[in-house]
Amino acid sequence: MKSGPLQILSAAAVAFVQVAAMADLSLERIYSISFADVDGNAFSTNDGHVTTVVLTRESDIDRARLVGDRTPDYCLGNPNYRMITVVSFEKKHSRPVRAIFRALIRHRLDTEARRLQQRYDQLKIARNARLDVHAVADFDGEVAAQLGSAKGDAGFHVFVLGRNGALLKQWDDIPSADELAVVLK
Repeated sequence: MKSGPLQILSAAAVAFVQVAAMADLSLERIYSISFADVDGNAFSTNDGHVTTVVLTRESDIDRARLVGDRTPDYCLGNPNYRMITVVSFEKKHSRPVRAIFRALIRHRLDTEARRLQQRYDQLKIARNARLDVHAVADFDGEVAAQLGSAKGDAGFHVFVLGRNGALLKQWDDIPSADELAVVLK
């Protein structure tokens, strides 16, 4: 099947809009974004922590795990650092279905915490890893919009925000361990 000029132009326009939406975030600009995770914990990007935010779709959640796996050891169990995964849902869901998804996310967090606990134990970090595993269920796209994604178009993005909420770095793919370490130092 051949692509006609209109289809190519349409695809280019969509790509431009997606890039333009992400271009709204500027390095060193302060972003005060507040949200609550599925455990009911409230967070803000300018509350004194260096925060790694992974924005992902529900269908692409395994990529967030790789970001966590590449987080430097000195960040683990350190109260100055945290990672929050924002799961953006592509479809509208009713209140009961949202509750089910939140429970499934909590179950997934429990599983991830068990994996992280093994790393904590190897590093002799005496802390419950589950306290350091956070996810936000973004059903309405509000958090994704605050991170510069157009409504309904929250692709995969990684943001590192400084203690005051200043954007230190962003990636549209999984950063390497070295790239993360340089920014998080």
